Amino acid sequence: MSVKMGANVCPIIKERSGTVREVGGHAVWSLSSCKPGFGVDQLRDNSMETYWQSDGQLPHLVNVQFHRKTTVSEIYIYSDYKLDESYTPSRISIRCGTHFNDLQEIEVVDLCEPSGWVCIPIKEYEDVVMCTFMIQIAVISNHQNGRDTHMRQIRIHSPTEGSQYPLEHHGKFSTVELAQFRTIR
Repeated sequence: MSVKMGANVCPIIKERSGTVREVGGHAVWSLSSCKPGFGVDQLRDNSMETYWQSDGQLPHLVNVQFHRKTTVSEIYIYSDYKLDESYTPSRISIRCGTHFNDLQEIEVVDLCEPSGWVCIPIKEYEDVVMCTFMIQIAVISNHQNGRDTHMRQIRIHSPTEGSQYPLEHHGKFSTVELAQFRTIR
């Protein structure tokens, strides 16, 4: 179990560097409950102003099912205690498996008034990243014993392999003439 505060670590910067890619768009997302107009679309719209709001009893669940076995290295969750107060999650459980019936808890994270992106590394053991068909993010409890929860954004990262071109170490190819030579066939 680890304690996270939230930080100004933006997952988009890592995506642009080419070391990881966001794989949430390749998955089917479902929620345990939601208020009308506050569902998966708001959770995945890349806006920090919108959010998913649950509507029911704890635990609140976000289910992410991939069509094929997918390597996952990190999950980023954006929460803002200043805006959401008692709706902000305080304890989150990350579970992985092949389907709903064999999920195993791999990480429990305590959030202490988070304000920004919270990075949760996903490891099978030591430094080996997780390969899975399904991820379940369970909100176990909220701050101030709140009943419903708000999550503003979730991003799922997978490491890229071999996508760094050696020629890019020699500088950026900014013109059209040079960009055509950035890869070798």
